[in-house]
Amino acid sequence: MEHALIPPAEIAILGIPGMVLALLISVVGIAAFGYIIARRLIPLAKGASDPRFDRFPTRIKNVLLYWLAQYKQPRYRLAGILHIVIFIGFLILAIRSISLVIIGIYPEFVFPGLDGTAGTIYGVLKDYAATAVLIACVIAGVRRGFFKPDRYKVPAKYGKEHTWEAIFVLGLIGGLMVFESLFEATAVAAQVQQGAGAELIAPLSLGWLFSVVLGQVPVPALQSMHAASYFLHDIVFFFFLCYLPFGKHFHVISSIFNVIFSKLDRGRIKPVQWGVSDEELDNLDAFGVRYLEDFTWKHMLDFYTCVDCGRCSDNCPANAVGRPLSPRFISIKARDEMFDRFPVLGEIKPREPLMGRVFEEDAIWSCTTCGACEEECPVMNEYIDKMVDLRRAMVEEGQVPQSLQKPLGALEKRGNPYGKTEKKRLEWTQSLPEEIQVRVAGSKDQPATLYFPDSATSFDERLQDIARSSATILHYCGEDFGILGKAERDSGHEVRRFGEEMLFQTLRDANTQAMDKSGAQRVVTSDPHAYNALTKDYENIPPAQHMSQYILEKIQSGAIKLRPMQEEASVVTYHDPCYMGRHNLLYDTPRRILDAIPGLTRVEMERSRDSSFCCGGGGLMLFYEPPEEEERMGQKRARMIAETGADLVVSCCPFCLTNLEDGIKTSGMEGKVRIMDLTELVARHLDWDQTESPEAAESTGSST
Repeated sequence: MEHALIPPAEIAILGIPGMVLALLISVVGIAAFGYIIARRLIPLAKGASDPRFDRFPTRIKNVLLYWLAQYKQPRYRLAGILHIVIFIGFLILAIRSISLVIIGIYPEFVFPGLDGTAGTIYGVLKDYAATAVLIACVIAGVRRGFFKPDRYKVPAKYGKEHTWEAIFVLGLIGGLMVFESLFEATAVAAQVQQGAGAELIAPLSLGWLFSVVLGQVPVPALQSMHAASYFLHDIVFFFFLCYLPFGKHFHVISSIFNVIFSKLDRGRIKPVQWGVSDEELDNLDAFGVRYLEDFTWKHMLDFYTCVDCGRCSDNCPANAVGRPLSPRFISIKARDEMFDRFPVLGEIKPREPLMGRVFEEDAIWSCTTCGACEEECPVMNEYIDKMVDLRRAMVEEGQVPQSLQKPLGALEKRGNPYGKTEKKRLEWTQSLPEEIQVRVAGSKDQPATLYFPDSATSFDERLQDIARSSATILHYCGEDFGILGKAERDSGHEVRRFGEEMLFQTLRDANTQAMDKSGAQRVVTSDPHAYNALTKDYENIPPAQHMSQYILEKIQSGAIKLRPMQEEASVVTYHDPCYMGRHNLLYDTPRRILDAIPGLTRVEMERSRDSSFCCGGGGLMLFYEPPEEEERMGQKRARMIAETGADLVVSCCPFCLTNLEDGIKTSGMEGKVRIMDLTELVARHLDWDQTESPEAAESTGSST
């Protein structure tokens, strides 16, 4: 088709041939962008190693789901829809933008595969995409400027808000849509005036609107607008590209890489240093993260990729109750540090310790490792490993909160945070009925199944009911089971996540040796934290199950028969423990058990499953006394429970039981809402008529 207007490459602006000008803009833009990216890659090159090049089929799947399909975006409905429209529109228009750059140098260029019918279809698609993106930018700009959600706010101690930056970028994107549409519309308007066959332009699109408005404009004016819109698009395109690495919109470039290299193993903690075995740890000069370069390259990529959307902090339980932690600003402050130390122009600055300057000790200790921030992040940023690495450095330097020093000392001396003697691990078995014999596994007595209660369930008087209920269920099923008894040590789950790596290894090795001597074929635990440790942090031990998995397995096989609901309460809600749900994806297992109890009505909390709210009690957090806290997490969760109208809340975690029970009492809801562990509820509803030991039912009921 003949050109109704002179192509940009064939005109002259201020005496400069259009082709030369377009080539100059492209060369300068590409060179500047390449230089900026090269400078931004310097800190990543200096970062610690992090093997992320395995399991590429899974990584590609993640890219398709989380990056391309924007799977997490709709969790915040309006913001998510706007982002998806802009993102998909950008992908569609990327071909057009590249084509426009080349057209300025070679006017007859057609993108491969887009000639003929395919090109016509693409043209209509990109017209509507440009229109949708412009509308989304306007709505997003108004929302950001006048109806800004609280999660976007920046407290004074964290610096200034980034509203202006967001609106500026939306303006640049909108400008690209306007200039591209105007470039096409002027050509169509000229073709119509000259009686030539006009290119197809999508009806009711932005370009179509421009072509209608410009229908009577003289051709010389159309020519000027045609050339101006082209070069303005070219300039804005390359300016936008070079501007992205200077702020939060760096994620436009880095997010695809952040997703493809995201962590694949839920619940696991990175080793002290990749490539260094446990035996070689003593040879390391230091543990954890003290300086920026101590972070792995992937964790630095996280900082670049942070969208500053506030979703992580909006879902962080520590932040919700007023603790001095906001995951969002962990990333933002670290990114600012990277920008400052490794500037695009100028010399690299000397390294300085991060703690006390970039990060606050209390903020790092406030994290419960619940994983809510990571679950919510749309670009798959990671936080828990960073927190653990920062804690490792603080522990090595003796910077441990006062409230945690005693339980850590007790763990080192006695193998449990309570400081109790090893023989007291057996006390919970003494009040069981005679029919239920709990054997102590060892070289002489080797049961097939090993029950691992862990420290809290072994020593806390209230939580011992969970152990007794578990033993009752195992006995009901005719299981050949035992415990390690005095040989058991704390699983070390929280010890490792609090940065005491060497103590964790001591506890792990002691348990591993004891399990090996026991000859057990499998391990069952009623503690999700212990379950996570046994399945993620331990090696060379028998396969481990959470008690809920064991119970469901037996219900499905018919080995467990349940009586109708015997409790005064019949409306039950389930609280998802973090290390059952987010870290191990055991959402349906406990719910299916509850649904198997006749007469039980189950209701869901608004924040459930992967958006569940942490009780705040994981492991050593039972002992931690935060310097700032407006209320306890258990109290906040108790109010969420009350909103369901349920009389009974059930959980699968000893720490949740402790904190939620306390939250219910201190929130004035005692007597209105009760809490039980799933094992307690199941033990009370075992149908002993199906067994040879009906007496055990009454005994168990009185003990729980």
